[in-house]
Amino acid sequence: MRLPPALSPAHLAGCALVAALASTGAARAAGSYEFVAAPAVDLNRIYRIDRATGEVTSCQYGLRDDSVGVTLCFAAGEGAGPQTPGEYGLIASRHARESGIYRVNLRTGTMSACYVQIRQELVVCTEQAGPPPAGTASGAGAAATGPAPGRAGPSATPPQGGQSGGQGRP
Repeated sequence: MRLPPALSPAHLAGCALVAALASTGAARAAGSYEFVAAPAVDLNRIYRIDRATGEVTSCQYGLRDDSVGVTLCFAAGEGAGPQTPGEYGLIASRHARESGIYRVNLRTGTMSACYVQIRQELVVCTEQAGPPPAGTASGAGAAATGPAPGRAGPSATPPQGGQSGGQGRP
């Protein structure tokens, strides 16, 4: 028995491929954001990243007298706005007192540290960086010998919980 050309195996396979690609695009469009909780165990903060642009924002719960509370959100500030188009994600460190997270570019391997700068009420991120080429000085070696010019030393992360203005960095 021969199938009509409209129902041939090649035609059916083509229809299946089109349907699969359409559903993948719809799933990707529906899931264009990723959400990650800040690693601090005493902070109720969630970071959001646009997976395509790398823009990072954040929201947290705030108490309010005689009400259920309020959701406080922080817009993208310096370095946290849209980046070069790519494929971005968020990673929280396992440091129990850190309030920031890392933005990673899954295509290039570069990353930056992002946190809420309370005084400005904005999410800010460091410049995207990656490991140096093989055979050159690494950031780890530079940290062991001292801070880079204009940079804080390795233990410059202020504690969280309001003791230093709440500007923790990863």
